[in-house]
Amino acid sequence: MQQQKIVLVTGAGSGIGKASAIAFSAKGHSVVLAGRRRDRLEQVASACSNKTLIVESDVADPESVAYLFKTLKDEFARLDILFNNAGGGSPPKPLEDITFEEWRSVIDVNLTGTFLCTQAAFGMMKEQTPMGGRIINNGSISAQVPRPLSAPYTASKHGVTGLTRSTALDGRAYNIVCSQIDIGNALTDLTARMAEGVPQPDGTIRPEPTMDVEHVAEAIVQMTEFPLETNVQFMTIMATKMPFIGRG
Repeated sequence: MQQQKIVLVTGAGSGIGKASAIAFSAKGHSVVLAGRRRDRLEQVASACSNKTLIVESDVADPESVAYLFKTLKDEFARLDILFNNAGGGSPPKPLEDITFEEWRSVIDVNLTGTFLCTQAAFGMMKEQTPMGGRIINNGSISAQVPRPLSAPYTASKHGVTGLTRSTALDGRAYNIVCSQIDIGNALTDLTARMAEGVPQPDGTIRPEPTMDVEHVAEAIVQMTEFPLETNVQFMTIMATKMPFIGRG
């Protein structure tokens, strides 16, 4: 029987975070659901089959992240898995028209939020017994190849890749494993618009294929089922027929 683990999922109220939290719970793990909207987190908790802890938090706010990890530690005393999933984007627009506020809001959530949660998890995982744990970052296909008119999001996700590599390297001495999953066109509320059409590099608007978000959740859980001596450093999961291979 697999040992029960304590799992923290950020951005757990919808989409990939929701599906992943439910999948981790179905495996018998206790899941900490972090997000900004309690009502959505409560809906996710009701769909989970094992113990959950709801913590309203904003990953872009250092004080909120500190509260999240204090609450987690007070309840469970340890953390085995962190899934850095919380993220957001901005409307597609030409580079010169992107406002500072739009740039900053995306970077704050996607990159700074991932850093703050990683930093807090790193501290816990170094101190707990047995020492160590696993961190998975949601990188996105845009961590590899950009979509048109997406400078803030693309830059943030490329930054996440650098943070993943640094965390994996710095964590070796403490049995802290870090990896990244790059996801392309999982069907969620945020990607439903792809059926109507999204901008392509040639300037056209075309619909794109999507995949079941539960397949992504299954892949994330699978990445965590190896012992800490083994790491899936990078995984790409995508809708087979989406325009990624050969994009541009």
